Amino acid sequence: MAGRRARRSADRGQVTETVDGGEARLVPDPDREDAWELLIDGAPQSHVDLADPTRLAFEYQRRLGHLVDLLAPPGRPVRVLHLGGGALTLARYVAATRPRSGQQVAEPDARLTALVRGRLPLPDGARVRVRALDAREALARVPEGWADLVITDVFADARTPAHCASVEFLDAVRTVLAAGGWYALNCTDGPPLAHLRGQAATLLARFPEVCLMAEPAVLRGRRFGNGVFCAADHPLPVAELTRRSAGDPYPARLLTGRELVDFTGGAAVATDATARPSPPPPDGVFR
Repeated sequence: MAGRRARRSADRGQVTETVDGGEARLVPDPDREDAWELLIDGAPQSHVDLADPTRLAFEYQRRLGHLVDLLAPPGRPVRVLHLGGGALTLARYVAATRPRSGQQVAEPDARLTALVRGRLPLPDGARVRVRALDAREALARVPEGWADLVITDVFADARTPAHCASVEFLDAVRTVLAAGGWYALNCTDGPPLAHLRGQAATLLARFPEVCLMAEPAVLRGRRFGNGVFCAADHPLPVAELTRRSAGDPYPARLLTGRELVDFTGGAAVATDATARPSPPPPDGVFR
């Protein structure tokens, strides 16, 4: 959610439907015949290129794509649990870059899933199962140790819900992660970055290895934007993630180790009793 790309899509030929989460719009990309952008109540959610599912247009999707690329040797099938489905962009990317991968998607908005699968069908052979479940419900149903990668990209009213931001949520994630598995989180924040700092502190309370990728202006609290975390029980490929993030169209900095601890600024670890949703986007941020 809340991705940025160099050009915004035109309105002509768009598809508009009411879904559980609000008004969904599929807007054609004026630069590519088979590409579409999904917006919910005006907030960008996903970008899909049906002709080339390996093309990730939004900056946060590119950072998640880097994690998919580095999780295992190129082409090796993996098992991925997507918490939050949107237009299934990352599921398409995994299916294209790692054929025969098993994927489960938890997307509670069944009407959104029907719209996406009807208008933007998944590639033939993609092993993707989409279930109308909340993230916590999905975690309770996935077998212990099943997932090589869990991706949380959950938004309601353009905000990450509080129940997906606590240590109890992370405990459930850890239960379904395989040995050597990674956890990825996409969330948004703006000045004074209380949500990002709190999520960093919460992740560090449950994982020994954590990194955060975000644009420098976001990390300095100068604008609202995305932060992508990765967490694991073993060292992450920090050098390669740093190189790839720096080379993106919207370059990112990577924080880890002492730098990430300092970034938390002493923020409290979030529990189910204290967690709060991420802040709403400022007016006009998506225009």
